Amino acid sequence: MKNTTHLNTKILTKNSLYALLSSRFSQEEKKLSDIPSPALLQDASHAAKRIAHAINNKEKITLVGDYDVDGVSSTAIMVDFFRQIPYPLEAIIPNRFKDGYGVSPTVLERVDADLVITVDNGIAAVAASKICKERGIDFIITDHHTPGDILPHATYIVDPKLSTCTYPFKEICGAQVAWLLLGLVKKELHLSINMKQFLDILAIAIIADIMPLIDINRTLVREGLKVLMTSNRPSSIIIRDFLNKSVITSEDIAFQIAPRINSAGRLEDASIALDFYTAKDTHAAFKQFELLGQLNNLRKETEAECTKEALTCGDANADVIVVSGEGWHEGVVGIVAARLVEHFGRPAIVLSIENGFAKGSARSIGEVSIYELIKANDSYLSKFGGHKMAAGLGLKEENIDAFREAINKTASKLDKEDFIPKESISGTLQTEDIDLELLSLLEQFEPYGEANLRPTFLVENAEVVNIKLMGADKSHSRIEIRQNPHERKTLELIAFRTVYTMPHDRKITCSYTVAKNEFNNKVSAQLLVNKIY
Repeated sequence: MKNTTHLNTKILTKNSLYALLSSRFSQEEKKLSDIPSPALLQDASHAAKRIAHAINNKEKITLVGDYDVDGVSSTAIMVDFFRQIPYPLEAIIPNRFKDGYGVSPTVLERVDADLVITVDNGIAAVAASKICKERGIDFIITDHHTPGDILPHATYIVDPKLSTCTYPFKEICGAQVAWLLLGLVKKELHLSINMKQFLDILAIAIIADIMPLIDINRTLVREGLKVLMTSNRPSSIIIRDFLNKSVITSEDIAFQIAPRINSAGRLEDASIALDFYTAKDTHAAFKQFELLGQLNNLRKETEAECTKEALTCGDANADVIVVSGEGWHEGVVGIVAARLVEHFGRPAIVLSIENGFAKGSARSIGEVSIYELIKANDSYLSKFGGHKMAAGLGLKEENIDAFREAINKTASKLDKEDFIPKESISGTLQTEDIDLELLSLLEQFEPYGEANLRPTFLVENAEVVNIKLMGADKSHSRIEIRQNPHERKTLELIAFRTVYTMPHDRKITCSYTVAKNEFNNKVSAQLLVNKIY
């Protein structure tokens, strides 16, 4: 038997589980009316006045978004809002491969406007802000990323992470900043646009950008998922049809919808995802969604190949895993970094090298701020940006080894406790307690996600009765277990992306979560394996 003394083997009843989950929330659930006023965002009121002025004076407005889910969602909300005024808006989402990240000088070459607005990027756009100033273009930045030491010279910067911004809740995504700003634009122009209609897209952005699901984020995701269930937006109708569930959860979005929307910007061009969001009829939305599905399958293949190679390069003894490879697909390095974090239990940086230059993504674990670690070693870098759990960076190939050594030296000074993953096991459930009543108990604490993780349970030393491989390529396992020798009832564990073979002692110890499974109008509790010990 493996040593599982570090795991929580306390037996939970439904009552004790309810008490445990309730204790996560110190205050009452917020309502939409409790969301702090957007006017509390520094410079948001001034920015809204400038946008309203541009509209009233028929100025040319260009919007620059970003190619991830948050960036595309922010852009889609803006595009839809301007369509309803109605007012022409040129929306550009940079191409990851041709333009790089954000409002770069390359992007500005094709911009002819009086006013440029950014969403989900811009806080590091120092070069772009100079170009706008030289060309006499007003420049409004809306972002949620951590500012560097030098701020761009913009007309207005709306970013809750500015040290001088007093917005009461800082952990919001780019789409939220854009949505809050549009609320002020609506007031300035005396429009009757209902801001609640955008909550379906907003919820997807908050979930996909791994914002903590507490405080106003919790409220917006909960209400946004309701809007998603009823909205007549063509893209939302397609999402509903695809998921085919009576209730859509945050995990459905995180695992099934967000990767599809993300795949466009990762592998081809994010305009495919934007066209899906802003499609005017379900036929057009369906066409784009099909395309996103194909790209997502290609992304999975590319990612699997790259992960295989990256795993062989990682140093298991390092505090920060830094790997690089020639020709690794730039669009999947972020996901590969996440896989390395899972495998090594350490922050990971994955770099793709092309023509002597490396571009990459970083992912973190526990309480380690990967942003601060990278920032402390930025002398080796050409560029970087991001936040505590994820970042992007670029450097010359010749600097990789020195950077790897330096970042590990910095990380070695951190408290070892900081590296412990946040996922903690809540306890053990009795077999008879895993039922529909448990599902409805768990549902009361939705939405689950960052800072409100779905509870994880332990099954220890259970008897493996049977194993079946599932999926077209037989890459998933269905494991039938008996928790205690005297029990007649067995449980079924699903282990995705795992080919599990019968252990010699026919015993298993693993952690799992409980999810709702709807199939042929039948609802059951599904046990999803997190980790096999």
